[in-house]
Amino acid sequence: MDVRDILAAMAEGRHRQGMPGAGSIRASDTRASGIREVIVKVPEVTVYFWIVKLLTTAMGEAVSDYLVNDVNKYLGVLLGFIAFAIAIFFQFRSKAYSTWLYWTAVSMVAVFGTMCADVLHVVVGLPYTVSFTLYAVLLAATFLTWYRSERTLDIHTITTRRREVFYWLAVIFTFAMGTAVGDLTAITVHLGYLSSALLFLAAICVPLIAWRLGANPVATFWVAYVLTRPIGASFADYFGMPKAISGLGLGHGPVSVVLIVIVAACVWFLKASGQDGQRPSATGYAATPPAPQYR
Repeated sequence: MDVRDILAAMAEGRHRQGMPGAGSIRASDTRASGIREVIVKVPEVTVYFWIVKLLTTAMGEAVSDYLVNDVNKYLGVLLGFIAFAIAIFFQFRSKAYSTWLYWTAVSMVAVFGTMCADVLHVVVGLPYTVSFTLYAVLLAATFLTWYRSERTLDIHTITTRRREVFYWLAVIFTFAMGTAVGDLTAITVHLGYLSSALLFLAAICVPLIAWRLGANPVATFWVAYVLTRPIGASFADYFGMPKAISGLGLGHGPVSVVLIVIVAACVWFLKASGQDGQRPSATGYAATPPAPQYR
């Protein structure tokens, strides 16, 4: 077995996604080793990833509530959709990972995903149990189709346009479903926003502990990813909603402004420090066929 085979085996066996601090195996010299560089258009999964993810979920909830409740629900949904469409367009148009483009897209998904869940309840009149079930089925269908097509749900393998489409569909449905389940526990089950936030904060420790004990890193990642949504949304609602419905009554507008500033500062830090950037993954000639580049 030569160096090429060893690196290929390492890339296949260890290039796994994980929870905070988990990275990927990288080739230090692709030309010398015969390993092909593959572009991955998602950030490295570190503790910074989870912090910004939680903040964007809270920001998306607050901004959505402000636009829908304090401005105009129809205009708010229209503006949310336009901002979401523009952000996703530029994210797909880029040929490599961009910190600002990626987190802007996630933020707009957070806003529009909240609206998708709220519209079914407020406008259509569906109970939160129905909207939660609907988005859970759509998310499960996305994961199933993605896995049957690509044989993996690992975000470190987002190296083709088709995988990127599956990834963003999953992100959208996790946001919508997470919003619905957060409202379900806070309103339908009458736990209130703070209790719901603490409940899901405790729940996210389960996949973290499971990952530490050796559970499948891809599965634990997606479970944690889903749970970040009701955590952030419940905290945002707790600060922004009126005191009469278990909030602090600070208002959606002020909470939105504060969270937008914090998210922007965090994204700037990631860009400046390079903490979120993945180096090109290595794909070996012998062990695994090279993954196609983005087109």
